[in-house]
Amino acid sequence: MVAWALGAALAALIGWVEIHRRRPLSWDVALHAAALHHRTPALTAAALAVTASADGTAYAVAAVGGFLALRPRPWWLGALAGTTVLAVGQLLRHGIAGWVGRARPPTADWAAPAGGYALPSGHTTTATLAAGLLCLGLARTRSGVWRATGITVAVCWAVTVGATRVYLGVHWPTDVLGGWLLGTLLTVLAAAALLRAADPAATPARSGPLGPQRPEQQPEGGQL
Repeated sequence: MVAWALGAALAALIGWVEIHRRRPLSWDVALHAAALHHRTPALTAAALAVTASADGTAYAVAAVGGFLALRPRPWWLGALAGTTVLAVGQLLRHGIAGWVGRARPPTADWAAPAGGYALPSGHTTTATLAAGLLCLGLARTRSGVWRATGITVAVCWAVTVGATRVYLGVHWPTDVLGGWLLGTLLTVLAAAALLRAADPAATPARSGPLGPQRPEQQPEGGQL
């Protein structure tokens, strides 16, 4: 149900942008202008560091999330699953962005290097999916203050990465919103698969040629 709602919201956002011929919406332009107006050297340096973290640490975060989510499976299997999910998510993001074909803001406004089409934002999708995998792992294996703190930090990181893409002038706000929606949708879909793989009870019972085997019934008295 959640996945359907997220997919519908993402489809509606893309449809809305398509209706406007892929041009920025009014609030895209307003927020973009506000970001440019409030730039300072210190904030720009901080934004560059945060946005770079989506490239530098996302796969490590996804690996830890996959490891925790698949426990008690071998650690390397969980780490591989987490990084694979992130890689597949990035490929899907590239495919959607190429299909939509929305242009970025004017290059004169950029405070960071960027390339490719804009919607959905790649850094935002990557950070959201990696953070979602970590949240899933923490929810399965931790409790109390450790779980709450870890999930809060992960969510704030994903939100901040998206905000920096607007601040740095390389994405419209609707691009970032699309990245949050896509990353969350992929997290929900990955969670269903990972939790099923992690649950030993999900393994089917041993069965013979005539169906599931059951203990043989002995006649009364134990004799034929």
